Amino acid sequence: MRKFLIAASILAATFQVGCFVPIYSSSADVRARELIYQSEDLRHIPEIWERIWGLDMPDVETPYRVHGGVI
Repeated sequence: MRKFLIAASILAATFQVGCFVPIYSSSADVRARELIYQSEDLRHIPEIWERIWGLDMPDVETPYRVHGGVI
């Protein structure tokens, strides 16, 4: 069992994605398209964050003035 775990861990360490396999294509045209798609996906993160936390909604606790007074 110990040999199997050691062999499995060595096998998993050799097949890591990111070190041996490049993330983007070697072709400049394809790589530019991939980078544009990724940057478009990342551009929406702040908008999604504000929508989840309700930061884009008006604050209901702010006072509003009526006849010069605060209600």
